[in-house]
Amino acid sequence: MFLGVSIIADRFMSSIEVITSQERQITIKKPNGEKITTTVRIWNETVSNLTLMALGSSAPEILLSVVEVCGHNFDAGELGPNTIVGSAAFNMFVIIGYCVSIIPKGETRKVKHLRVFFVTAAWSIFAYTWLYLILAVISPGIVEIWEALLTLFFFPLCVGLAYIADRRLLFYKYMYKRYRAGKQKRVIIETEGEPQLPSKVDIEMDGRMLNSNGEDFVDEAVGFDEKELDEEETRREMARILKELKQKHPEKEMEQLIELANYQVLTQQQKSRAFYRCQATRIMTGAGNVLKKHAADQAKRAVQHDFCSEVSENNFSSKIFFDPGTYQCLENCVSVALNVVRRGGDLTSTVSVDYRTEDGTANAGSDFQFTQGTVVFRPGETEKEIRIDIIDDDIFEEDEHFLVHLSNVKVVSKGVGSERHEANHAEALAGLGLPCTATVTIFDDDHAGIFTFEDPVVTVSESVGVMEVKVSRTSGARGVVAVPFKTTEGTAKGGGEDFEDTHGVLEFQNDEIIKTIQINIIDDEEYEKNKNFFLEMGEPQLLEMSERKEEGGEEVLTKKEEEERRIAEMGRPMLGEHVKLEVIIEESYEFKNTVDKLIKKTNLALLIGTNSWREQFAEAITVNAGDDDDDEECGEEKLPSCFDYVMHFLTVFWKLLFALVPPTDYWNGWACFVVSISVIGLLTALIGDLASHFGCTIGLKDSVTAVVFVALGTSVPDTFASKVAAIQDQYADASIGNVTGSNAVNVFLGIGVAWSIAAIFHHTQGQKFKVDPGTLAFSVTLFTIFAFICVAVLMYRRRPEIGGELGGPRIPKILTTCLFFSLWLMYILFSSLEAYCHIKGF
Repeated sequence: MFLGVSIIADRFMSSIEVITSQERQITIKKPNGEKITTTVRIWNETVSNLTLMALGSSAPEILLSVVEVCGHNFDAGELGPNTIVGSAAFNMFVIIGYCVSIIPKGETRKVKHLRVFFVTAAWSIFAYTWLYLILAVISPGIVEIWEALLTLFFFPLCVGLAYIADRRLLFYKYMYKRYRAGKQKRVIIETEGEPQLPSKVDIEMDGRMLNSNGEDFVDEAVGFDEKELDEEETRREMARILKELKQKHPEKEMEQLIELANYQVLTQQQKSRAFYRCQATRIMTGAGNVLKKHAADQAKRAVQHDFCSEVSENNFSSKIFFDPGTYQCLENCVSVALNVVRRGGDLTSTVSVDYRTEDGTANAGSDFQFTQGTVVFRPGETEKEIRIDIIDDDIFEEDEHFLVHLSNVKVVSKGVGSERHEANHAEALAGLGLPCTATVTIFDDDHAGIFTFEDPVVTVSESVGVMEVKVSRTSGARGVVAVPFKTTEGTAKGGGEDFEDTHGVLEFQNDEIIKTIQINIIDDEEYEKNKNFFLEMGEPQLLEMSERKEEGGEEVLTKKEEEERRIAEMGRPMLGEHVKLEVIIEESYEFKNTVDKLIKKTNLALLIGTNSWREQFAEAITVNAGDDDDDEECGEEKLPSCFDYVMHFLTVFWKLLFALVPPTDYWNGWACFVVSISVIGLLTALIGDLASHFGCTIGLKDSVTAVVFVALGTSVPDTFASKVAAIQDQYADASIGNVTGSNAVNVFLGIGVAWSIAAIFHHTQGQKFKVDPGTLAFSVTLFTIFAFICVAVLMYRRRPEIGGELGGPRIPKILTTCLFFSLWLMYILFSSLEAYCHIKGF
């Protein structure tokens, strides 16, 4: 039954997460008049935690108390109220003690919203003190209508005061405060105790203009300068995560790295109590880790997309083309080889293709030999080579080029596999691909060369690491030439700030036409960057003149002396058109887009919510790995363990039954909310009867059964949720901060609603609503004393030598856990002894 309650409570909490995750847009107006649209949550975090979140967490205990009163002729029972007190004791002592101990070594967690924690802790203790007052002091043994209604009224009062503390209203308005956007998706945050920002920023919301001084509608104001700084910090964090993952997993593709980064972002993203409760329940019942399932699904989609792309590229037609499409050679290379390839289609057939040369600036007969012919691809052959002879001379001339064309592709003989395609694809068995024309450039080798950069401006990404700049040697390649170079600063600074200063000499050997300069670019994780520096070439110097080629000695002997001197003068190395290269450093476009995707906060409601009954039934019958360890392969799907299968077998009936609950997409989660809370009420009625029968069977009183067994059963999911929250969240609010709020809500709603109904009913009958103060008053008093001790210890742990409520040094951590567990055991022991009259109660 408790497993069934946990699963329907999971559906209930999913609906609450969807409801409280809804957002609205606001428009921020900058001083220059520019407007920027951003989003804010409709629900205040503190209000949602103390209302819907607390109701979802405590629904079984609250409804058990209400159902028990209504099912017993509106007379007071022992099971409901004692379950509430017992659950509060378990939450306060066991859950918090457990969370203290599971924080990794050397880490601590602090409560972030300390004011809210103080308010809820005070109300939590006051709630049980109030219970004692109305049971044993104000009207012993009788609950008046005003007492019950006031108990219920304390609930909105508690929420209101917590909201005031969170939003710094009333006396907080006289404190200096400013507003900024949170690290994830521009969630608006206030900070106090610091001077206001001088900049004026207006905010437009629902047609109203708000100012940055916070005098009107202060809850929505935001300091734009601070917001920009915070977003820049978030971008740096995303960039750091990507770089670390790339270094850790160099073998992974970018898409896989993005999924791993996405999982880390989801893990670090601040989550609600409802999300942690849903995640813990699903891990416990074999439904899998929500975050890991999301990352694995994304990875599967990426793999399927790649597979489909590969299939689409493969068809039944063979394509014949040059690979590559451009070639370079020196004038003295004798011949140049061109590569022709066949891709796709039926490789068992024989295919032929014609080729021929065409003049460009180079002429057949004087610069190259005119060539034409046919290339035949026999079965299984995918590459062929065409050779074109190059004619060498001693005359200085510009670099020239000519073309080679492919044409007239024929299938000479069909292979075995081609017959089945002949009817529909006879004309498409083979054809020309791109490029079907190759360009061959002949570099003159009778000149020392003209040295130039390929372009006057080049743009590089700051994440490139080492950029390579090519220096081309055109119009000749004779002799050994030295070309000095150096970098100079522009808006980009050298010395390792934006780039590393580079200088040196390039030495071109005889017949060498391209050299590369390497410059280290510093990646300082700037989201937007546009800086420049320059790379300059100095005057080239001829180090060694190669021996003049001797082909046809008769021709060399007849050369005139003045012609030789003219050629030698023309052969002096010189600088070309682009001798100063401007290098512009920008952020990586892919990197920027990746960071933009990661920085957008994933709506966690989408991960735990559902949009159809089909999806719910599919999830109900599927077993997933429930391991929640944060290992390095977190983005990859794992096989379920034996424990996952056992828990799935135990809960599959409840999963299928509660898959009938409306999906969370219907009515923005309210349909699921209403149905789930109704089902929880029915189940808690059954649990109440079963608990009473169980107590009778083994000889336990209802008060003892409630304090020990029922409270334990209803609180187990909260224990797992707090464990996950304590490990994953950087603050302690989600793990222990909400415990105090839930304890207060338990009394104000669980007992307030039940006793208000009973008191009004008895008043209409002319009777008094009687409640035996004995066992309940004793339990309340005991819990209140121990709760004071618990809160005092938590506050002491905030001292610098420990560092926070959770975690810290090993010895204080062990002592705190042992103390809290001992308080719970003492509470159980003394409550049981009092119930059996071994200790005098009230």
